[in-house]
Amino acid sequence: MRPTSPGEWTTAPGGQAMSSEEVFRKGSATAPAGYFRWEAAGLAWLGAAPGGAPVAEVLDEAEDHLDLRRLVFANPDPASAEALGAGLARTHDAGAPAFGAAPEGWEGDGYLGPVSELLPLPLRPVDTWGEFYAAQRILPVVAMAVDRGLYRRSDTAVFEAVARRVAGGEFDDGSTPARLHGDLWSGNVLWTPAGAVLIDPAAHGGHRETDLAMLALFGCPHWDFVIGGYLEQHRLDSEWPRRVGLHQLHPLLVHAVLFGGDYAKRALEVARRYR
Repeated sequence: MRPTSPGEWTTAPGGQAMSSEEVFRKGSATAPAGYFRWEAAGLAWLGAAPGGAPVAEVLDEAEDHLDLRRLVFANPDPASAEALGAGLARTHDAGAPAFGAAPEGWEGDGYLGPVSELLPLPLRPVDTWGEFYAAQRILPVVAMAVDRGLYRRSDTAVFEAVARRVAGGEFDDGSTPARLHGDLWSGNVLWTPAGAVLIDPAAHGGHRETDLAMLALFGCPHWDFVIGGYLEQHRLDSEWPRRVGLHQLHPLLVHAVLFGGDYAKRALEVARRYR
């Protein structure tokens, strides 16, 4: 599809004519090679989940941009929030081949973070969540944080102790790999008149509680209805609230690396609860 400018028309998949006002272009001349193909693969994989949460519709992809169908904002309401929770549960239920599996159509590691400063997202399939979360999520980002001077040796020892417990399987609950959005903070949920739509994924196979913990971390409109809709569709074991902080550890570390501020302190405080 040819890039559009105001007043021009383009063609969507299936031959539908669309004005430029209906197309949102996400572009960057400095994004790593394949980045927009990575995002498109994630959206397609999430969108293929039967009855899953709606995702942004990809109209075109190229090396330097992704064209999406433009969405119209609406205020969130309890019914839309409950539907989001139920849809997210069905997305997770669609599953993945392994913990650390890439979305269908993508090979190798992925990316996480803003396009202006993307971090590598390791994607190396393994059988257990604990092995995956320790080796591919906690420890690599702690190393980045140390390189940026955010932690002392005594601090890294706390994270390493948590990683040992996690890798040893103490927090595994027997769940099979879920189909995750992977970067599900509230800003990546767009509320429209037709309901919530997910954008900007870092999709991969992981633990369903990771998406839920991330969604709760920075606040989500009508959260009680979101989690209520989720639990109606898929029950979680009684211990899941005690693991929320553990699943929030990786996004807190990522935010510490990217944005500094208070995130490094918050991540360390969370880690001390699980060492």
